[in-house]
Amino acid sequence: MDMISNNHQQQQQQVLDGSDIVELVENEKVFDKFVEQKFQQLDQDEDGKLSVTELQPAVADIGAALGLPAQGTSADSDHIYSEVLNEFTHGSQSKVSKTEFKEVLSDILLGMAAGLKRDPIVILRMDGEDLSEFIHRPGYESEMVSVYFSDLSSSEEATSSLRDCIVKALQSLSVDHGMPPSSDPWVMNNIVEPIVDSCLVEEDKREKSLSQERFLEAFKSVVERVAQRLNEQPVIVAHSENTFDGSGIRRLLSNKFEFDKALNVALEIIPKDRHGKVSKEYLRAVLDTVAPSATLPPIGAVSQMDDIIKEALNMVNGDDGKMVKEEEFKKTMAEILGSIMLQLEGNPISVSCNSVVHEPLTSDTFLPLPLPETEERSD
Repeated sequence: MDMISNNHQQQQQQVLDGSDIVELVENEKVFDKFVEQKFQQLDQDEDGKLSVTELQPAVADIGAALGLPAQGTSADSDHIYSEVLNEFTHGSQSKVSKTEFKEVLSDILLGMAAGLKRDPIVILRMDGEDLSEFIHRPGYESEMVSVYFSDLSSSEEATSSLRDCIVKALQSLSVDHGMPPSSDPWVMNNIVEPIVDSCLVEEDKREKSLSQERFLEAFKSVVERVAQRLNEQPVIVAHSENTFDGSGIRRLLSNKFEFDKALNVALEIIPKDRHGKVSKEYLRAVLDTVAPSATLPPIGAVSQMDDIIKEALNMVNGDDGKMVKEEEFKKTMAEILGSIMLQLEGNPISVSCNSVVHEPLTSDTFLPLPLPETEERSD
């Protein structure tokens, strides 16, 4: 990442690589205290056990830490939320003891730590200095002229107001420029829109048929105010980058022992009929369980990946509900992973995640990991 080479940004960042989570879980005394605190927060009726309703805040925080959208917004992500809840209740229990809660929480946290070790999250403190440097460096004007001509001078944008053009141009800036993600509603509502509105009088806001000079003048004025605002009230942003290129799947498929082990773990919780057969409708659930071993994101977290998975499932008639022997089920799963691997090797998916952290990193929230705003691109 370009930001890593910037001395100022190096001083303003913290890397979350999962080591703190591992340290927490492996320190029995500290982890017991952590579990006790979280359990008491969730146990609203103080009966010493957690009901399905009481577990919901924990499930929601775990989903957020995994980068999933809120419950109820996606069928695929809701399936994952359901699987997390089933991990606690084992699919049948109505109440969960503190011991059971601790065991499952430990497994989930260690799984997250493994993911962070593979794909660390960088916590950036954005204080306006990098943004100010951007607008005063020699290449600033040519870069914004490029934005003006490529994004703002089309026939559709030519009739947009000055206000709309500036907002759109701000959205083209990234954390590499020192700008918090405008895709985050909090940034838009608390920084972008208030500052744009304060910098432009009503007549200027409605101004159209903009010249290049007029746009650059107004835009620079707004960015200077944004930098000043960040200097007065810095914003904390979580940033991560990852490329899914199929290499993780290839490693898993080439190691039969590890592949069988991952499938056997996933199949333990899948219902079977009296003949030991499994319905193909569970292919998606098993794939989601195996995903970390194949270096794939959770289903529902990356839309481009979901499209590839859907296509791979369709190729094997994954939704026909047919009952098959376990060996055939495993063979079908290998075919699905192989199809996904070939797609990713031909067209890797790069994902950049940026999220404003609205609370301090030492917050008492259940799992203080941010829900990322995700930008996807195919290389």
